[in-house]
This record gives sequence, structure tokens and C-alpha cells, in this order.
Amino acid sequence: MAIEPTELIWYDGKLVPWREATVHVLAHSLHYGSAVFEGMRCYSTHLGPRVFRLDAHVRRLFDSARIYRMEIPFSPARIEDACREVVAKNRVEACYLRPIVFRGYGGVGMYPGPEVPIQVSIAALRWGGHLGSEAQTKGVEVCISSWRRVAPDTIPALAKCAANYASSIQIVMEAKRDGYDAAIALDHQGLVSEGAGENVFVVRDGVVRTPSTGSSILAGITRDSVMWLLRDAGYEVREEAIPREALYGADEIFYVGTAAEITPVRSVDRVPIGGGVRGPLTKALQARFFGIFTGETPDKHGWLG
Repeated sequence: MAIEPTELIWYDGKLVPWREATVHVLAHSLHYGSAVFEGMRCYSTHLGPRVFRLDAHVRRLFDSARIYRMEIPFSPARIEDACREVVAKNRVEACYLRPIVFRGYGGVGMYPGPEVPIQVSIAALRWGGHLGSEAQTKGVEVCISSWRRVAPDTIPALAKCAANYASSIQIVMEAKRDGYDAAIALDHQGLVSEGAGENVFVVRDGVVRTPSTGSSILAGITRDSVMWLLRDAGYEVREEAIPREALYGADEIFYVGTAAEITPVRSVDRVPIGGGVRGPLTKALQARFFGIFTGETPDKHGWLG
């Protein structure tokens, strides 16, 4: 989907016009993937525009930076304020926010010495359905990717680093080439890991399972939210290893993520899941999740800030 520009981007502590938020072609992050980022959604709620779980996203941003030894030159509180400022100044009620911390221009070698600055920008984008406008009701067709997720001792999967998404690009391009909407990747042991940019949940006999952080997943903020919502509703939720074949016998499967929100999977490798349509648990979960933004679901966890 083509980017629809807004007016201003927060860049190293100040708002600048969209087209002036640029970097040098020799920026370290452009060549070596040395950037960490977040994806957040601001919803138009009954309380006005609210960034969903802003504090949790900013905490993960700082965690990712710490893993990669990047000292962010702003406090978490300042980044949270900047996210709200970008929303307000661009006069957008609902949007996708992309804060990114990256190593800028200063040195050409891989080792990022003190001459390579740490820079920060935050953009607000208008972005609708990640997997298509009808995906949340009709579901998506996915395949098992031939590309595995990285082993734990290669690169850190728990960091939301730009370099990690080279794997995701291969996964999604392969799926599209083969006529699928998306894909599920396996981990280094051949167990279910995650989608290209989504966590995976599997339902069987009323029990909801999702791969643990040991399966080379990103610990998603929406994943955590969904587990809370499910447990609040009385469901048993397990974080555990899931073999590939368990997908084919599932009653329901759904993706979750900031961009995907809650998206049902209607088939895996052309095998229909359940009835091949959105299942009742997924539909009820969507209602509880989106109800947070209308006030129909109490915000008992304080996710709207």
C-alpha cells in the first residue's frame, strides 16, 4: 500500500515537514540494519484519539535499543509525549505510528563508533487493514513458509530490529508468489513460530495456544493484550511449543499484531481451518478488543492511558 503523507514528522526532538525528514545514503542503519522501531496504533475512541498501550510500546523500544547497545538520547516520557504530539499536530484521529531509533551518518565500517549518532524519528501514517479490507471478517489463506525463523543464538528475536525483517520480507514475498495472503514460519526446531509480522494463536476444544518466546517470536504487545482478554473471559491460554501438524486440526487460528489487529486464518496450505470461515471465538475476541475503543469493553487494564 502506498504511503499517504501527513504534514509533520518528529525528528531528533522537533517537528519537521514530512519531506524534510531525510537521512544520508551512507547512514549506518541503511547499510547494516542497525535500527530498532515500533509500530503503534492510535484509535479514534470514545475518549478522543488514544495510542493503544503507548507505555508498553515505548518500553519495548527502549528494551530493543538496550539489546543493540543503542543509547536513546531522549527519555521514555519524552518519546511518549512526542508520539502524542505527532498525532495532535497532524490532526489525525486514527493512525499508525512508527517511531524508529537508528544509527545515522558518520562511519562506513560495521563497528558503530562514537562518530555514528543515534537518531530518532516518529511518523504518523494513515494505514487501514494490514492484510486487506475484508481480512478481519473473511479471514486469510496462509501457507507454511520454507523460510525458518532465526535460532536464538543468531540474532535476538525479542528485539524489534530492522535487520530481523529481512526474514519477514522473504516470508511474505514467497507467500504472495505462491498465491497466498500471508505465511506462518517455523522456528529452528521445526515448530510453529509466527507470521511475517504477526503472532499466531491456535484454538482446539476451547483451549487457546500460542508459541512461547522460546520459539523465536517477537513478544507482541497485541499478543499480550489478547492473552489478557481471553483469560478475562475465562479461556485457558497456553504458551507452549506447537507442532506444524497441529495447525491442520485446529478449530480456529488467528493472527494478532498492531497492523493485523485480530485476523482469522481460514486455511493453511489450502487445508480449511474449522469451517473455513471466521470462528466464534475469534469473532467474540474481536468484539471485546475493538470494544475497548468504543467503551463497550471496560478498559480495566488502563491500555488507553
